[in-house]
Amino acid sequence: MFRWRDPPVIGIALLALAAGFGQFGAVSALGSVAKTFGHLGSGTSFADEAGLSGTTLGVGLAILRLASLGGLPLAGLADRFGRRTILLATCAVGLALTVAAAASPGYWWFVAIFALGRPPLSATNGVSQVAAVELTASSERAKAVALIAAGYGVGAGLTAIVHSLAVNELGFRGIFALAVLPLILLVLIQRWVVEPARYTNLERDTTVERRPVIGPVARAYRGRLAVVALVMFGVSVITGPANSLVFIYAQNIRRVSGIATSGMVVGAGVAGLGGLLAGRWLADHWGRRPTVAAGIAGMAGFGALAYSGSVPGLIGGYILGVAAGSVLAPAGGALANELFPTGVRASVAGWNIAAGVVGAVVGLIEFGILADVHGTGNHAAFAAVITFFPAVAFAALLFFLPETKGREPEDLWHAG
Repeated sequence: MFRWRDPPVIGIALLALAAGFGQFGAVSALGSVAKTFGHLGSGTSFADEAGLSGTTLGVGLAILRLASLGGLPLAGLADRFGRRTILLATCAVGLALTVAAAASPGYWWFVAIFALGRPPLSATNGVSQVAAVELTASSERAKAVALIAAGYGVGAGLTAIVHSLAVNELGFRGIFALAVLPLILLVLIQRWVVEPARYTNLERDTTVERRPVIGPVARAYRGRLAVVALVMFGVSVITGPANSLVFIYAQNIRRVSGIATSGMVVGAGVAGLGGLLAGRWLADHWGRRPTVAAGIAGMAGFGALAYSGSVPGLIGGYILGVAAGSVLAPAGGALANELFPTGVRASVAGWNIAAGVVGAVVGLIEFGILADVHGTGNHAAFAAVITFFPAVAFAALLFFLPETKGREPEDLWHAG
């Protein structure tokens, strides 16, 4: 077993960073995309202020999220061909397609091309947590998952900061073209990425059936999988619009400057680091389940604050929402992987990706339609309250899962 700061875990965290840089580009540059392909009006509707209607943006982002359903079979392939092979292949392909999105001639072309890169990057993010769990013992696991989450967050934050400070010079096309840098760095990162011993031991077990099918999960594990997937669905109903629309809301509606937006992202990065440290400690001392529940409630409340209508509310809500999500990440990542044996763990990650995609799509479309229907006034606040708060009820499902704090996956299922 490795420690959370050993090179194999750091290598996987760097892959997560690269995936975050590629995936978050559509979110951070959405304001520029809307201005490039839409039309700013003089009215007070969402479309006049943002450049494209809330429905158009919501549907476009929903398509991008739906594309991540392709991450289900890709992540499941890691149970067949190994964690290392799938991580390196999906990260490389996803980044290459992100670079290609820079040449988009129109909004729907942008959606289509960028959507092609979503499945491999989603699979990279999902399998990276699986590998981190399998490389570490219980005492190091929440720390390792926190490091993976931090890597993804840093990659996403870098995209947002670069866009905020250099959008006039680079535009959204330049931002996406920068994904070529982590693509090149994969040559160096791959030296640190190793196959977890838990997987190689399973690979030598000739009694285990290894089928190249989409997300094979045996009947014994499906009850837990359904509960975990439903919790992921509820979380994503919140994070879909809370994370995906916040920058266009800041830049095109609240008219927050690039420097202020960059400061907001940096502040969120600091708060996110604090949240990860707190979440790791809470996951190991308080427990996985209550930490996840607290994170869900915090994301809903602070997400609504971000869209409440004032710039201070936006900045404070975004920073605190990132902190709440970071508190959830170590406990949620550990719980979702500790509940299942090695032979199906990557397939479970694929199903969780799918559940997250569906939740995000529901949240984005609901938020976009409500913002348009409300029409005048603080349309985003109305959409946020109606979308976010009901999703908190999914946290109650955590009580149907066993607490995994201090336990190895082998202890939970009597098999690796």
